[in-house]
Amino acid sequence: MRILLDTHCWLWAIEEPGRLNDRAVSILENEEIDAFLSAASAWEIAIKYGQGRLKLSEPPVSFIPSRLARDGYAVLPIHLAHAIEAGGLPPLHRDPFDRILVAQARIEEMTILTADPKILAYDVEAIRAA
Repeated sequence: MRILLDTHCWLWAIEEPGRLNDRAVSILENEEIDAFLSAASAWEIAIKYGQGRLKLSEPPVSFIPSRLARDGYAVLPIHLAHAIEAGGLPPLHRDPFDRILVAQARIEEMTILTADPKILAYDVEAIRAA
């Protein structure tokens, strides 16, 4: 299985693992599962940090790569097909970062790990994380 973590789930896994349900923790601890963080999530984290809306123990430029390497997560880049797919999604979610995650999961045939009910409403393979 290939899992694409929603931004908040990745941050919870690092800083507040108690917010994840048992199934999510089990998935993230399973070495046979390939876990990915989207470049869109890194972008979202950097923006929120820069606006003062997200507190991290160090700036995103070092926080994100160090945690990805430590935990063995891969980065999923944003491709043209992802952007086009995101633009064509039904307007269930207005957040462009979440729309790109849905598009990426659909195109790359991944499962999204999320606690966002709006993402869970899309026609995409998803697992509720909280």
